[in-house]
Amino acid sequence: MRPTREYFERVYDEFNKPEFIHPDPLEFVGRYKAPSDREVAGLVAACLAYGKVGQILASVEKVLAPMGGSPAAWLKRADRAALKKTYAGFKHRFTTGAEMAVFTANIGKALRENGSLEALFLKGYRPVEPTVEEALYCFVDAFNALGCAPSLTPCPEHKSSFKRVNLYLRWMVRKDAVDPGVWKGVSPSKLIVPLDTHMRQVAMGLGMTRRKDTSMKTAAEITAFFRKIEPADPVKYDFALTRAGIRGNNARIL
Repeated sequence: MRPTREYFERVYDEFNKPEFIHPDPLEFVGRYKAPSDREVAGLVAACLAYGKVGQILASVEKVLAPMGGSPAAWLKRADRAALKKTYAGFKHRFTTGAEMAVFTANIGKALRENGSLEALFLKGYRPVEPTVEEALYCFVDAFNALGCAPSLTPCPEHKSSFKRVNLYLRWMVRKDAVDPGVWKGVSPSKLIVPLDTHMRQVAMGLGMTRRKDTSMKTAAEITAFFRKIEPADPVKYDFALTRAGIRGNNARIL
């Protein structure tokens, strides 16, 4: 297949539908109505999006279940001692309950100090920048400064593709039949493709990149290709293009 706009639009029309969301951690965002709860559930789900899909869904469920109907309100009230007790038995691959307690405590702290996770992100966001890359680093730095668990948020110095954070930004910024578009202050035109091994393979197969790593440079190159096709929404086709692999019996989100 040639990677033309017509090709991508056909894939988008076929797969970018709510019925194809499961199994995907994005489904937890749709469980809530309030923007504040959606952004909290989204950050938990996106940051746990590594490993087998079934394991991811089970782990996100374990984290969100104690929070009840409003994760944002619950985390604003919860103290570190209560969170440590709540998640004492939690384990998701190499993420421990202690790390989850720190992670959720700092979401609560971010909400109390900034009002929302979007407000924290906007502190480093500059509309004049071509992409959200620098804002992404600022967001992660600010979040990690609260005392965040390192296995759940990346270190900007490592210059990885920041797949899970870019996935979170896609959910929060874009709005269509799949992505909820919770945030209003960030332009979809600035987003970067959430690059994992599967998306890199798709991009290489379509001749969009020759790079064999999953670095930020590779993510930027693939995003630049999409931006030529859809300048206002370069991440538009991400969900549709990854459906076939993610919905397979041995699907993995890497």
